[in-house]
Amino acid sequence: MTAAIQASGYHPDIVNQGVLSALAGEPVAAFVVHHEPTFDRDEVRRHMTVVTLGPTRLVVVHTDEHAADDLLPSSYTSTTSETIPLSAVTSVVVTRMVAEPEAYTPEPSQPDASVSEALVTIGWGAVGRIDLEPASCSDPNCDADHGYTGTMTSDDFSLRVSSAADGTEAVTRLLAFADELSHATIGR
Repeated sequence: MTAAIQASGYHPDIVNQGVLSALAGEPVAAFVVHHEPTFDRDEVRRHMTVVTLGPTRLVVVHTDEHAADDLLPSSYTSTTSETIPLSAVTSVVVTRMVAEPEAYTPEPSQPDASVSEALVTIGWGAVGRIDLEPASCSDPNCDADHGYTGTMTSDDFSLRVSSAADGTEAVTRLLAFADELSHATIGR
C-alpha cells in the first residue's frame, strides 16, 4: 500500500501519514489507492483516496489539495479519515460496465478483464440520499393528491474507476477490493 501511495506522486508522505494514523496499527487485508486530478477553471487540483480493509474496520482516507485563500496565504492539503466498524457496513454495491457486451467472453482466470469501468458504493448509514417524486395513479381523470413516492439510498462512499482514465489494473483492483469487503461483511 505504501508503495502504491508513493507511486502516485501526490504528497505521498502526507497521505501515508494520514492512512497510518487512521489504521492505528491494524493490519491491512486489502486496499485501493485512487489518485484523481480535477480541473477547476485554469488550475488542476489533485485528490487522493485510500480505502483499506482490516480485520475489524474499513478505513477511508481522503486528501485534497487547496490553493491559497483568504485564510492561508499558501497552498495546502487537508486529509480527512473515517474508520467504520465492519459490523456497521450495510451495503456493498458494485456496478460493472462492459463495453461491447455482445463480444463478452468470460475468462475463468481473469473474470473482470472485460470490465471497462467499475463503480463501488459502500453504505454504513452515515449519509443517505432520498429521491422523491409526486405519486400518481393510473386513472387519467384523477386529480387527487396522492402524496409522494421515492427511494432512500445509502450513499456514504462511492469510488468510480475506468480503464480509459485509470488503467485496466485499477478496475481489477477496485473489483477485487469490493469482493474482499463483501466477504468480510458476510454474517455481520
